[in-house]
Amino acid sequence: MVLTKLKEFLDGNQIKYIVISHSVAYTAQGIAALAHIPGRELAKTVIVKIDGELAMAVVPASRHVDLNLLRSAAKAWSVELASELEFKSRFADCETGAMPPFGNLYNMRVIADESLARDKEVAFNAGTHRELVRMAWADFEKLVKPTMAKIATGRVEEIAA
Repeated sequence: MVLTKLKEFLDGNQIKYIVISHSVAYTAQGIAALAHIPGRELAKTVIVKIDGELAMAVVPASRHVDLNLLRSAAKAWSVELASELEFKSRFADCETGAMPPFGNLYNMRVIADESLARDKEVAFNAGTHRELVRMAWADFEKLVKPTMAKIATGRVEEIAA
């Protein structure tokens, strides 16, 4: 399963992380609430097509991908949401909608919303609707090397507690 693959990758790179188990949840905001994590610290992975190529857009759970901002950030002609049929086979080890934002493990480009870098930690689905991984943002950025840009719209982040 993907959690084993992800843990091996993180352990192999000597990254500190924790795995959080929770009851089944399918929405990013629902997962954030169950895990007691602010929506701004839970990264959700949205699979998109940038000029016909699959890519990951990573935004806070409390926000949405703005396709126009993403198109500008990617310097692309076209950007659209990918259908489940278009990406499901790429993530055979993941439950649909629970893909971790590690494009480097799936040979995909990653563009992350710049607001995610404001927090010291980030959490994300670990391939199932029952597990999250939480780790330092700096370590995530070092391993994934995402393109950082303003690509999210929607609700403004909650005020830090």
